[in-house]
Amino acid sequence: MQPFEFVKLVHLIASATWMGGLITLAALVVALRREGVERSVLQAAARMFGHVSWTAMVIAVITGAGLVDLMGFGWGHPPVHRKLGFVVLTIAIAALHQVTARRSSAAQRGILQVLILIATVGLFGAAVAL
Repeated sequence: MQPFEFVKLVHLIASATWMGGLITLAALVVALRREGVERSVLQAAARMFGHVSWTAMVIAVITGAGLVDLMGFGWGHPPVHRKLGFVVLTIAIAALHQVTARRSSAAQRGILQVLILIATVGLFGAAVAL
């Protein structure tokens, strides 16, 4: 396997882990809440997701930077700027959510989660446009 294909594969796996995890966690939290699961169980699930998702995001950012160089776009390419903008936006909202989750209401957490999902979909759209 060529270096480009390997980096691209790792990037896609990390990206899929991030977005797939968001969708799965959202569905799981709704189901667990309906079943009356204690908040501590939801927090434990969210913590574990946080470890996996932040690791995936770091890997996606590192491999994404490598792909920009390997694909020869350069950092001045406008589609790269769009994707990078969505990366920054997604990370900022996710960090805000993580920092404020313990003291925010369920509605506030839900709004941030929806914003993270929307930003991530935008990120994937920007990636497809490259």
